[in-house]
Amino acid sequence: MRMEQQAEYPPEVYKGVRGTAVKILTRIERTDAYLDRLLDAEMAGGEFNPLDKRLLNELVHGVMRNLLRLDWVLTSFYRGAYGKIEPEIRNALRVGLYQILFLTRIPHHAAVNEAVEFVKRFRGQKPADTINGLLRNIARNIENIHYPLASGDEFQYLSVVHSHPMWLVRRWHARYGFEQTESLLKANNMRPFLTLRYNPLRTDYRAFLETLTEMCIDYRRCFFLEDYVTVRNLPNIRQTRAFLDGLFTIQDESQGLVGRLLAPRPGETVYDLCAAPGGKSVHAAEMMRNEGRIVAVDLSPARLGLVRATAERLGITIIETVEGDASIVDLPPADKVLVDAPCTGLGVLCKKPDIKWKREQDDIRKMAEIQRTILDHAAHLVRPGGVLVYSTCTTEPEENAWQMRSFLERHPEFSVENARAFLAPQLVTGEGFMETLPHRHRMDGAFAARVARKK
Repeated sequence: MRMEQQAEYPPEVYKGVRGTAVKILTRIERTDAYLDRLLDAEMAGGEFNPLDKRLLNELVHGVMRNLLRLDWVLTSFYRGAYGKIEPEIRNALRVGLYQILFLTRIPHHAAVNEAVEFVKRFRGQKPADTINGLLRNIARNIENIHYPLASGDEFQYLSVVHSHPMWLVRRWHARYGFEQTESLLKANNMRPFLTLRYNPLRTDYRAFLETLTEMCIDYRRCFFLEDYVTVRNLPNIRQTRAFLDGLFTIQDESQGLVGRLLAPRPGETVYDLCAAPGGKSVHAAEMMRNEGRIVAVDLSPARLGLVRATAERLGITIIETVEGDASIVDLPPADKVLVDAPCTGLGVLCKKPDIKWKREQDDIRKMAEIQRTILDHAAHLVRPGGVLVYSTCTTEPEENAWQMRSFLERHPEFSVENARAFLAPQLVTGEGFMETLPHRHRMDGAFAARVARKK
């Protein structure tokens, strides 16, 4: 994505929930900034109450999920070159249209008026009048909006109606076929649930469920991991007393499965390469009953601070942090090494919809090269008889199964330990690798492989 300097406007231009949504969406469009970090920064400012935060979260994620669909409609109704509109005005239109098409509890006139008021603050009355007429025309003609049909061009239908980039649609269509691809795209566009794992160092499972009930939080037990529950997305859950007291961690079930595959034991030495923000490190520490040694390695000092803060909140004392490059870090051999590799992130589009607009097809090749370098170094950090677990949160074979096949060819001293020994069989491929997909398993897309070094 191009890096551009965003023009500075007076803060009052972006006032309110919808103005802030426009600011965030424009930053995403113009820079390499990611939605979740921008959103966290705005919510931390103290300007918004819980209802405002919920709406802000809904608007920015909703627009990102449905970007192509929104632009299809706006292009159809706009008289002129829609692509040449200033990003701030274009995003004001997207925010207004998202409310009209998807948020039934917000009256159309309210959605239109907020967009018009933003444009008036930003560029004056004349452009605001144009936006007013455009959105009101769409609101009057919702029933007459026509989208591409699957019977015409399957690729265009999937890309526009389910709002995914064409290159990704073609790629998945070739692998899964039309029906499975459509199911995957729909799953990516669902509002996500939060998944929580209780902390056995601070509570037990029954007491944890009682705490959720006392907090009036509805939960559902996860299907594959009994110590995980899913709850509706709660914007303020990190401010609750239960979270601050370390009773639970927020972690997707797919990532918990990686911990089960690693299966660390009390007293072992474990390295977590590319560790920040630390979810897998603290999970390993909990499984080890806070006995042994975990070394969390990451390039970013700031993100290593997150690892330490999380460990302290959970009452974990066995995690050491090391600032360093996972492809060259100098450490003695360990019992278990986890490579939670940097990847394209195409398995977590439900939670991070901006990723699909930031990725290009060549990013898969670039990430695979980085992963290969880290894996080759990690192999030397495993003691004879020890275990290496490689994981990603992507769906692409070049980063997953193909990566591990290539690793095993280069490193015959390692062999696969079938994930069926640790996980449910429906999560395991014929090669013995863990693989999850959002539309099949109701969790993020992820991959993991466990390989053991010969003694």
